Amino acid sequence: MTEHISPIIQATELITLTGTNNLVIVEASNGKNAKDNYEKKHLAGALFMELNTQLADIKEDLSNGGRHPLPTIEKFAKTLSSFGISTNSHVVVYDHNNGSNAAARFWWMLKSVGHPKVQVLNGGFQAAEKIGFPINATIEMPKPTAPYQIENWRLPLADMAEVEKVSQDKDHIVIDVRDEDRYNGDIEPIDPIAGHIPGAINVPFMENLDKDGLFLQPAALKMKYEKIFGDIKNTHIIVHCGSGVTACHSLLAIAYAGLDIPKLYVGSWSEWSRNHKTIATKKNED
Repeated sequence: MTEHISPIIQATELITLTGTNNLVIVEASNGKNAKDNYEKKHLAGALFMELNTQLADIKEDLSNGGRHPLPTIEKFAKTLSSFGISTNSHVVVYDHNNGSNAAARFWWMLKSVGHPKVQVLNGGFQAAEKIGFPINATIEMPKPTAPYQIENWRLPLADMAEVEKVSQDKDHIVIDVRDEDRYNGDIEPIDPIAGHIPGAINVPFMENLDKDGLFLQPAALKMKYEKIFGDIKNTHIIVHCGSGVTACHSLLAIAYAGLDIPKLYVGSWSEWSRNHKTIATKKNED
């Protein structure tokens, strides 16, 4: 029988696990200086995983899948085995942005291939450093394992065609987790067009956190999301963001609340905005 573990682990819990067999700590991150920052200091024993090359399969044409499409199952299986991750591994993943950079994305991917023990570190690197978790600059070399056997993504996914079909259907909910300014179309720092998918509602992922950057308690998250979902079942709920990364932060929060995980639209706004689809903004909806 598979042991049920929380999708979130506290820094105080992680420190008690150091040195245990099968523990694999991963810093999953993205950004110009992510690898340099890791090489300067990271949680002792942590391996570095890069979003763009190991957790995505970016196409030359970003209208095909957006900025961070999922890699193939075969590529992801090779990544896991190259990191020494087997089905027996207890994986703890963190980043420097409260799980929103790439930690939640890696959690979703592992969860989606059926990995039994994967948790995101609450508060990330900063929370562990604060309580005295060992920090060093040693570049860890993983010990590859036998190929990780994966058949398919198991968690529900939606594609652009499905989103277009249901986004304005009263029996479905499409959730955009980007900041309100981006959803409203006031700013767009990354993608070519500002705005949001018509019919999508805005539930910014940062609202999953308290003032200290830690996830709200499961009961509070459950109350929050049950109010949003109402009677709509999880298979009729689609969550997206800019490129399928921070959306996983909200899916993680939903799982932490003990609710069924809705569908992820990986292509998100980065794909939608590049495919000549109808665009909504706060101004044209008022």
